[in-house]
Amino acid sequence: MPVFAYTAVDAGGRTVDGELSAENVGAVRRKLEARRLMVLDIGEGRAARPTAAAGSNGLAAWRPSTALGARRLALATRQLAALTAVSPVEEAVRNLADQAERPVERRILSGLHSRILEGRRLSDAMADQRGAFPPLYRAMVAAGEQSGALQSILMRLADDLEREQQARAKVVTALVYPAVLAVVAMGVVAALMIFVVPKVVDQFDSLNQSLPILTRIVIGLSDFTRDWGWLLAIVLAALGVTGFLLARRETIRLRLDTWILKAPLIGRLTRDLHAARMARTLSTMLASGLPVLEGLMITARTVENRRLRVATIQMAEAVREGAGLASAMRRAGVFPSILLTMTSSGENAGRLEPMLDGAADYLERDFATFTATMLSLLEPAIIVLMGAVVAVIVLSILLPILQINSLALR
Repeated sequence: MPVFAYTAVDAGGRTVDGELSAENVGAVRRKLEARRLMVLDIGEGRAARPTAAAGSNGLAAWRPSTALGARRLALATRQLAALTAVSPVEEAVRNLADQAERPVERRILSGLHSRILEGRRLSDAMADQRGAFPPLYRAMVAAGEQSGALQSILMRLADDLEREQQARAKVVTALVYPAVLAVVAMGVVAALMIFVVPKVVDQFDSLNQSLPILTRIVIGLSDFTRDWGWLLAIVLAALGVTGFLLARRETIRLRLDTWILKAPLIGRLTRDLHAARMARTLSTMLASGLPVLEGLMITARTVENRRLRVATIQMAEAVREGAGLASAMRRAGVFPSILLTMTSSGENAGRLEPMLDGAADYLERDFATFTATMLSLLEPAIIVLMGAVVAVIVLSILLPILQINSLALR
């Protein structure tokens, strides 16, 4: 009997990994659901994975594939959607593999084509290319295959991927100049504190005069930076590594993510982004003919914030028990009011899919506008802050000079 590796989420929101022996993937899913586990991913177990000697390609036969990357995945999805409209899936994937320029992309698509020739579905073949296709992406493709609407699902996937890519590119572009400005400003401040201030201090020491308090503070900071800066860097790095390791513990991660949602700005951005993604996913799933419960379970796979993941799982459980989607959202207590209102209206009018699409559009526009506004304020804030720091350093040097001049004029 084959062995399958699985990743699931329990009722407390914790991720559970393991292996099960079963006849097929469906049997594994039924066993896990009987344990009240929400399935995130099912693949071949270690005992079922081929070794290097099992195939003619050596290591390439079992080594995990490198991810395509967001931009290449969006482009490949758009091309696959166009090709599946006029040719079978096998031929469309073969054409994509032949056109691929990068070796990594060609290897992934060739492996995909080989699996399809063996009789596997496109979504199952994608699951074998570990790391190349995200779980949500594969689930959408599986929904399209089940409903017979693969081409339209691929088009919607391409639209969503391109939209996310454009939003990410805008944020990165907006952050480049402030980031460069901040690095240059910190470099200037560090150079002043390490090289300039000590040389000026040497001139003042020979005068045997009491220095202003601001000058003494800056001199103390300069001495500490020069003598103990390396130790401070080590301590900060150690704190960063410790925080990273602690954040991997589920209980601490859940508390941290809950605190993030309560933060003034980051919390709103996180909630809106998750709500928009969930609304878009549910709309796509409903368009493909799958139930809301399946869409919620798929969405839960992609949520990084543990508090929101638990809320999504609780929503799925409420829907499984017969509650409406809007009621389940309201009970979760973490979603924006606009999503609750539009979901409730869509359920009452029998037009849930377009209302979810509209809610996703609104939340994404609001997220983009809010992010652009905050990033536009970041640049002047950095300039003002670093200007103030440089001004303090310069003033600490000028005050003793002015003091000496005033004593000389008496």
